[in-house]
Amino acid sequence: MTSYTTNAPPFPGWLASAEAWLDARGKGAWITAMVIGFIFFWPLGLLLLAYMIWSKRMFSSCARKTRGGSYSSHRSMRQSSGNSAFDAYKADTLRRLEQEQSDFEAFLGRLRDAKDKAEFDQFMDERAQSDDHDAEEAKPAS
Repeated sequence: MTSYTTNAPPFPGWLASAEAWLDARGKGAWITAMVIGFIFFWPLGLLLLAYMIWSKRMFSSCARKTRGGSYSSHRSMRQSSGNSAFDAYKADTLRRLEQEQSDFEAFLGRLRDAKDKAEFDQFMDERAQSDDHDAEEAKPAS
């Protein structure tokens, strides 16, 4: 009886670790690697582009899933957990936070309005002073 052992070349392990490294850094790392591949050796860039399209890395929204984008986290806030007490608490807390956010935005609006009014009043005062100064200079001396 003979035992059959395969000796795999070292490339698949190296390629797998390179793929994992690029995946950890997102779509931008894949695009950068592809551009560098085109710059130094165009068939390598073409190979990376083909792999990105074939593996759906180019057009998938995996960055949103893995990096916890606002869309997926916002959607998970609206899902029921199955515990009615917790869901009521979560809904109340979200309602309170939305109210605090709208109150804060209104406060910021009032601050901007007050600052704008102060700047406009200062402009009008300076203009009135320069008009008074110009009027005194234009008066003939008697």
